[in-house]
Amino acid sequence: MNFPRPLFPAFLGLVAFAGAAFGQRTIVVDAGHGGYDRGGVPGQRISEKDKCLDVAQRLKRILQAQGYRVVMTRDSDVFIPLGTRCAIANNYRGASFVSIHFNCASRVGANGIETYYYRGDSAGLAASIHRNVVSISPSENRGIRRRGFYVLRKTAIPSVLVECGFLTNPTEGRLALSADYRQKLAEQIARGINRQPAASSKPLTSSLKSLSLGDDFVKVPPERTSGRRSSKARSHKSSKSTKSKKKKSSKKSSED
Repeated sequence: MNFPRPLFPAFLGLVAFAGAAFGQRTIVVDAGHGGYDRGGVPGQRISEKDKCLDVAQRLKRILQAQGYRVVMTRDSDVFIPLGTRCAIANNYRGASFVSIHFNCASRVGANGIETYYYRGDSAGLAASIHRNVVSISPSENRGIRRRGFYVLRKTAIPSVLVECGFLTNPTEGRLALSADYRQKLAEQIARGINRQPAASSKPLTSSLKSLSLGDDFVKVPPERTSGRRSSKARSHKSSKSTKSKKKKSSKKSSED
């Protein structure tokens, strides 16, 4: 299309304005892991990467039906570096970034839903998503936590990472294998994005008996605790010891 030369800069300005306004209705959906990065711990049979992608794609369809523009950091089983994910998000000023994950642990008893944010402008979105997801889950409420994960620190827009349960937990592993439950997770994340109040609904447990873990799940041995102190703890102790020695030395010299 050819525009008269004097009108072209004005046209670009109009496009930029429209893009900024439209960005308010843009959600960048990030499906965790992918490609060679399965997620989880060694020996874990339920693959995290495909469960993340499935929930993310369901969320995409829900949000698009509601009129949102949805940008996926990945829409297939490929590995996307963390820096690239953040760069994609940062291209959409005024958007929000939602990263979908499932949790894991070497201790099979670990369970629950937790949601993370980093900057203050993301706290409200994190709280809204967390309340909604917890409302339909029979899992423990592990709370909303502030952590400096890379995709939360390096994005310039409100950013949240939601952990949708432990794949290494027998009950939550069964739930993750249910397409109905993954759909409910996507619906509740969408409700959270829309800042809707958490709906009180009966947790989806009736279908658990009919689900079989089969070869897609293995119990992980209990977590072993090491008696060794962390380097940070040793450093802290060493620092305190050094300060104490300096004080004693100072006191002795003053008494001399």
